[in-house]
Amino acid sequence: MSELSPLGKILIFLGLVLILLGVILILVGKIPFIGKLPGDIYIRRKNFNFYFPLTTCILFSIIISFILWLVTRR
Repeated sequence: MSELSPLGKILIFLGLVLILLGVILILVGKIPFIGKLPGDIYIRRKNFNFYFPLTTCILFSIIISFILWLVTRR
């Protein structure tokens, strides 16, 4: 094998991860409740808007943790 073979595999893997991330970002906009869950913080003032999707972040963290647990368990 060539010296650059591992680098090529890493680049292919990173490309697939970027494609998957792009598809997820496109689909998230079509899910109506994402970003509007109870517990998401939204403050609107006269000249200031602040939005922090706390509940959405916790939900994504649980889902990602579960997926990683499924992938890494033996």
